[in-house]
Amino acid sequence: SLPAKLINGGIAGLIGVTCVFPIDLAKTRLQNQQNGQRMYTSLSDCLIKTIRSEGYFGMYRGAAVNLTLVTPEKAIKLAANDFFRHHLSKDGKKLTLLREMLAGCGAGTCQVIVTTPMEMLKIQLQDAGRIAAQKKLMAAQGQLSSSPAAAERRPTATQITRELLRSKGISGLYKGLGATLLRDVPFSIVYFPLFANLNKLGQKDPSVKAPFYVSFLSGCVAGSTAAVAVNPCDVVKTRLQSLQRGVNEDTYSGILDCTKKIWQREGPTAFFKGAYCRALVIAPLFGIAQVVYFFGIAEFLLDMLPKRRA
Repeated sequence: SLPAKLINGGIAGLIGVTCVFPIDLAKTRLQNQQNGQRMYTSLSDCLIKTIRSEGYFGMYRGAAVNLTLVTPEKAIKLAANDFFRHHLSKDGKKLTLLREMLAGCGAGTCQVIVTTPMEMLKIQLQDAGRIAAQKKLMAAQGQLSSSPAAAERRPTATQITRELLRSKGISGLYKGLGATLLRDVPFSIVYFPLFANLNKLGQKDPSVKAPFYVSFLSGCVAGSTAAVAVNPCDVVKTRLQSLQRGVNEDTYSGILDCTKKIWQREGPTAFFKGAYCRALVIAPLFGIAQVVYFFGIAEFLLDMLPKRRA
């Protein structure tokens, strides 16, 4: 049922995000830093410096926004894919690869309703620590004068939302919508057909579900493959959605302007910044998501409720 699918998708998203959020924070900071203003050299360097300067919970800045909105996001994504697969199938026959890709395309398009504002707010909170650390370092080197009080002030999701709504209306929360579509639609086109076909390899019979480890591994492989494939779009999206810039960092007017400046000033390899971090985030996230969703945790919980009342 649709309610059960939504609950499954939500539970899957909550579990997955909680496990991999620090890596996602490192990905955002690595993607946003530009040549000449590099604060971090790698994933581990970013996490170590974050813990030293912001404490353990500094790795989870922006997690509240993600945990709040990831439930409807993952629920919409997974349920929409099932919806489109069902309506694209003919008399229950196996879907062709093209129809599987179309179903994934529909799922990716639907999810941006929630994904864009979620990513918009999350990126501001994740990147605030990098900008503050950069200004503090430059002030210590005498390259920048700043007051300690100003350096300590960090925005909250509520403050950012209110300011965006006041100044730009609802469209302020959807900055980078085009770049989000360019990332999420191709991701879903690659991910869902790849997962479905990998998962079928572990099914001894079409009517029997594959073992949980097959679904988990299929989600990991499909997720990491799709994540790396669309990483250039993710870099552009992250840069466009960042409202605050570090010292001497570029600003961008749109997708083409951002792509052009990154290519000219940082080289083609810049489009794969944070790619391994994104693969490390997406692989377990979708592996966990598919296991929870595929095996119907919601149905189990709903079945248990009458027994507990009895």
